[in-house]
Amino acid sequence: MEVAALFALTLLLGALVILVALAVGRRKEEIREELEQAAEFTAEGSATKAQASKKPKQEKQRSRKDKASQHTFSHPLLASSLKSHSGNVTCIDFSSNGKYLASCADDRTVRIWSTKDFLEREHKCLRANVDLDHATLVRFSPDSRAFITWLANGDTIRIFKMIKKEDGTLTFKAAPEDFPQKHKAPIINIGIAETGKFIMSASTDTTIHIWDLKGEILASINTNQMTNSYAAVSPCGRFVASCGFTPDVKVWEVCFGKGGEFKEVARAFDLKGHSAGVHAFAFSNDSHRMVTVSKDGTWKLWNTNVEYKKQQDPYLLKTVSCASSDGSRAALSPDGRVVAISDGCNVAMYNATTGQLEEELNGIHSEEINDLRFDVNGRFLVCSGDKAIRVFHNAPGYRAAIRDMQDMLKKAQNEAMKQRLQQQIAEAQSALETVLAGPVD
Repeated sequence: MEVAALFALTLLLGALVILVALAVGRRKEEIREELEQAAEFTAEGSATKAQASKKPKQEKQRSRKDKASQHTFSHPLLASSLKSHSGNVTCIDFSSNGKYLASCADDRTVRIWSTKDFLEREHKCLRANVDLDHATLVRFSPDSRAFITWLANGDTIRIFKMIKKEDGTLTFKAAPEDFPQKHKAPIINIGIAETGKFIMSASTDTTIHIWDLKGEILASINTNQMTNSYAAVSPCGRFVASCGFTPDVKVWEVCFGKGGEFKEVARAFDLKGHSAGVHAFAFSNDSHRMVTVSKDGTWKLWNTNVEYKKQQDPYLLKTVSCASSDGSRAALSPDGRVVAISDGCNVAMYNATTGQLEEELNGIHSEEINDLRFDVNGRFLVCSGDKAIRVFHNAPGYRAAIRDMQDMLKKAQNEAMKQRLQQQIAEAQSALETVLAGPVD
């Protein structure tokens, strides 16, 4: 009996040992499988990290390639390229005191540049953010202490004040309310009268609105030109002009009473002579000259210093053949000596008196030029068309001034006048030689 019990106990212990051995073996197998799976997960994780780490590198390399493929341009007359915008620049404007250039872009910012930095290596600018929108147009106020913008999505005007801080830097504050929405078609331009009495906005559907500074409409004009292609306020602040599908440019005077109260918008005069629609126009600084560019392949220079109330019409000074296309822009130097015409990505500069082509600036931007203007002193011609703003020396302006002074010298009879002219000619020639010294990339 004892032997049988011992034998049974031995069998039981043997079975337990076998079960334990099997369990241990199975657990080892499970552990090994778990370790292999863990190793696989680790390998997959490291591979994912490697791919993730490669992405920013690839993006960096791509951005470098994009940067490298950005449009480059050089020319002997290029003074500088202003490149702080991350989006395409849509409009530029100089302040009337000549100190600032404003630019707006689809990157939701307006930049204010110092004109005294144009010839420096670095071009610092101040940034005004356009909240929840972006500006397509920008114009300085007459006192250079504010600017107005046209909002792309809001379809209205927003005013920004430029506030000087204690350290001398500027900060920007938007007005509490935007102007009411009144236009029903895409906007083509806005402007502020130099008198500070009114704001103009014009759209493609032949509508021009005249506003007071608080956002109330004073008057509305129907240009009757089928479509408007361009409109602007004259530098003297008296006139508003427009052009479009018809071959004439129409000019109105915005009239105010002696007490400053608005009276009416009266038709002043027309510029008639083109045989096709007019793309754009520009005024000289004193508003006594206008230049127009047309689909008929010409630009025309006009004397607009006339007594239109006595039925005196503007008279044509010059007609010159030129390349032009839809979207072409015209600029007239402040002294009226130089005409600039854009055609696509190119600009041609002419002597306004002789009509001679003096400079051709080709391939300035990667896209069509959308704004073109001289600074208030006539030293620079500035244009926009992509993310960069190009600033050119006005060499034709220097040449025209030298020729005019040489003609005056021939006619001068006073010795003091002769000496003064000789000195001015020498200074202008020296400035021109400096301008032509070398290109800037």
